[in-house]
Amino acid sequence: MTKKSLLIVFLMSLLATQLVFADDPSDVEKAPDAALLHERVLRVASDPADPVTLVMTVYTPDGPGPFPLAVMNHGSTGGVPPDQQPRYRLTFSAYYFLSRGYAVALPMMRGYGGSGGHLSARSCEDLATGLDAAKDIRAAINYLKQQPYIDGSQIVVAGQSFGGWNALSLGALDVPGVKGLVSFAGGMKDSKCRDPDGALITAAGQLGSEVSTPSIWFFGDNDQVFATPVWRAMYEHYTAEGAPAELVAYGRFGTNSHNLLGSAEGLPIWAPKLDAFLGRVHLPNTLVHPEYLPQTAPAPSHYADLTDLQALPYLNAISGGRGAAYYQQFLGKELPRAIAIGIHGAGEATGGFDPILWAMRHCQRVTTGCRLYAVDNEVVWVRPTPAPPPSHFAQLSDESAVPYLNPQGRLGYEKFLMMARPRAFAVAPDGGWDAASLGPDPVAFALAKCGAAHPGCRLYAVDGDVVWQH
Repeated sequence: MTKKSLLIVFLMSLLATQLVFADDPSDVEKAPDAALLHERVLRVASDPADPVTLVMTVYTPDGPGPFPLAVMNHGSTGGVPPDQQPRYRLTFSAYYFLSRGYAVALPMMRGYGGSGGHLSARSCEDLATGLDAAKDIRAAINYLKQQPYIDGSQIVVAGQSFGGWNALSLGALDVPGVKGLVSFAGGMKDSKCRDPDGALITAAGQLGSEVSTPSIWFFGDNDQVFATPVWRAMYEHYTAEGAPAELVAYGRFGTNSHNLLGSAEGLPIWAPKLDAFLGRVHLPNTLVHPEYLPQTAPAPSHYADLTDLQALPYLNAISGGRGAAYYQQFLGKELPRAIAIGIHGAGEATGGFDPILWAMRHCQRVTTGCRLYAVDNEVVWVRPTPAPPPSHFAQLSDESAVPYLNPQGRLGYEKFLMMARPRAFAVAPDGGWDAASLGPDPVAFALAKCGAAHPGCRLYAVDGDVVWQH
């Protein structure tokens, strides 16, 4: 009975067919499933002094409530007419508040996303503009207080950009139940005003003299709408008039810190600060529904360098370089991002709610054996069966260094070096050996098949490393 064997698991169907790559999901798909289960689109009355109908989206966690209320107010995109701007709904701020057990309301301003009427034109009168919008926010809050699923005694009002300014302006109305205000890059720029920055700074001081509700402000140094000297002056004028506020100046973020709320990458910057603020104003601030937040990335595995195309498992098993080209395209995309690789293909996702979740889901739609390969700038891929760390016993290509093997076995090792990754080579003291490549678990497969015929089998090499220990 021979002591030499060569078992190579190559999955011939993979070599004979094309790898399949999944497309990046749409924005709706990138939303957490839990949020979409409890979405209401309502039409509510505005400020009765100038009545119109406002469109408002409301999300609630599982259960009947009553829930504390977070009102999140949208900004304005200057290049898009208000009536053509989409309904404000899929936002990380909403996911955050849902995860803390809040019902979340996202009202549309007058003239925006289906709401009736239009904003009043008040050139250079930023405080008056903010108060007009704040009166509609108050009307939305008063409607929600009447709903059995809302706890009207625990309310936080937040907003981004123009919505942040409107949220701060609501503080001047002293709405019962509102315990905190949150501004993400809050402010406004009136295109008809000769000095919009100066007008905003002056209005911030005026507003500060009328607000007693605590607020927290988030600003970054590469905000392409509000320059750092402007938002710092706003904050100084606001607090100098007695308004209680905390400034979180977090430096640079991405290419434009004005978009902090646009990706999961921003959550570690603002979520802990907001948790602490909510606790100080006696509002809920602990995670109770983790399903609303993105998964945490696995720790780096150090399997390979991020840009090492030769190390890609499975994707290099087919001619033509499609796998490597797909991965290179992924590396050119912005963060956050994730890619999962399976036996017959891969899936990737960038941006949105949870790239890790959607990379895995899209990979699983086209193949089996999917595992995360890289998240953001780190390789996280791990084998199903762990392998020993590199031992540096010898150079991988030095077949003469492999213990126990006769000349025929060394030829088998040379063939192993030509196999695609993932791969494993095992040897036994009696000269037996086995190699496996590509299948769902080459490490376990090589050890099992070698061990079935030869006692004392141990791994010699895995992928691109010698792991043999003396």
